Amino acid sequence: MQQPLEMIILRQLAGYLTIPMWMMDGAGDLIFYNEPAEELLGVQFDDVGPIRAEQLLGMWQVTDLDGELLPEADFPVVAALTRQVAGHRAVRFQSRDGQWRAVEVTAIPITGQGKRFVGVLATFWEVES
Repeated sequence: MQQPLEMIILRQLAGYLTIPMWMMDGAGDLIFYNEPAEELLGVQFDDVGPIRAEQLLGMWQVTDLDGELLPEADFPVVAALTRQVAGHRAVRFQSRDGQWRAVEVTAIPITGQGKRFVGVLATFWEVES
């Protein structure tokens, strides 16, 4: 499926950045994450993606920093996707290699020409837990 120009440009940029980047389209499907994200997620994007939104559920278990399950609505990527508001939060997740990682996540909605919502761009980085 052809992505909007804004998402194509952001994907190109994310490929050059050294900070982990995650991109979802307006339907919530994962359309890309870059090499630095692969290191934290424990799996290469080419091995799993693109991924339909319903397939994402359960791929990575996400909790708050105390290990309590995080309500989906409290996760910044979900807020950016469903309410089209930017969000930030510290969370823990279990990568595909089984390791738990504490990260800070910032997610922003991407609005294209004509003020149409085209997706979400998220960045995350590992922190001390």
